[in-house]
Amino acid sequence: MNFETENKNKDSHFETLSAGETRRYNRHIILPEIGSLGQLKLKNAKVLVVGAGGLGCPVLMYLAAAGVGNIGIIDFDKIDESNLQRQILYSTDDIGKYKAEVAKLKLSKQNPYIQITSYTKQFSFSNAIEIAAEYDVIVDGTDNFSSRYLLNDVCIKTNKPLVAASIFKFEGQLSVYNYKNGPTYRCLFPEPPTDSLNCSEIGVIGVLPGILGTLQANEVIKIITGIGKVLSGRLLFIDALTLQFRELEFEKNTLNSTVNFSEDKYDYVKCETDKVISTIKEITPSQLKQKLDSNEQLIIIDVREKFEYDICNLNGVLIPLNELEKNIHKIPRDKNVIIMCHHGRRSRLAIELLQQKHNYKNLLNLSEGINGWSMQIDNTIQQY
Repeated sequence: MNFETENKNKDSHFETLSAGETRRYNRHIILPEIGSLGQLKLKNAKVLVVGAGGLGCPVLMYLAAAGVGNIGIIDFDKIDESNLQRQILYSTDDIGKYKAEVAKLKLSKQNPYIQITSYTKQFSFSNAIEIAAEYDVIVDGTDNFSSRYLLNDVCIKTNKPLVAASIFKFEGQLSVYNYKNGPTYRCLFPEPPTDSLNCSEIGVIGVLPGILGTLQANEVIKIITGIGKVLSGRLLFIDALTLQFRELEFEKNTLNSTVNFSEDKYDYVKCETDKVISTIKEITPSQLKQKLDSNEQLIIIDVREKFEYDICNLNGVLIPLNELEKNIHKIPRDKNVIIMCHHGRRSRLAIELLQQKHNYKNLLNLSEGINGWSMQIDNTIQQY
């Protein structure tokens, strides 16, 4: 994608930098890697940010400050007081207003040289391709699996790079998908884990989306200006508690280079709310260790993805969450079965599915997952 020539002559407003822009972007321009040409590429670029929440706020603020000439913001949500702990574009006076509209207003004041389009609607199957087609780079600032798969497939369909991040409690992940026909999100996670995943928020330390969102903005700037090494085919893990950064390389699966983008097959926007699952029994890492030390007969089922299992595991049977129902025969009913994942969230979803649809009564969820095991029992187990 050549941002220098792609937008050339579309609008004379974008052909040169004004004196004011030259002063404003001086610290970019004096960088040899960016210079005036790189700043013009930023000015000519069009970036769509889907979600103006915890991740979207820092992305938007830094892209606006950097001089990205056209920014689209799509978010149908309104500002709630609980957002203010991490969504740094908003203030108490903004509660009850549309995020996209408030973000547009504030960013326009931050940088009058850029153009911002706000969409106070949901990014859905019916409008996704039409909206995404207008932009050069797509940024995922959403917080649910339905939107992530929709964004991935739209970017494949429209041939756009997708800069995506996700956060959970104190940990985050970051990668760039579909960059120059590189690996996609489905190369890591071929299908959504289960249709009972939810859209409600879980706890998160307020600074974490700021860290991840800033890194997303950095990847966008690198893509537009053509500098550095884009985080394509690499998944970055960040632990805010230990401040450890780890990286996993992954390859493109050619089966995921095309998508059957049909509403009948992909109901992307269905996203159930959290359910109170009082029937799920849990086992702590220390309790599991006691059972293992006493040679108690039990089975461990690991519902993470293979690449996660390869990083570290407890020698359990690997059955990724999205393959669970195809492998029911591997899950016995006559002995204790421990279901585990990274933090304990996917394993709870697995137990919910097995109990409600298949009437299992012998399942225990490993609370805090393998991450808890590593922190409490065996610190030689690699965290990620």
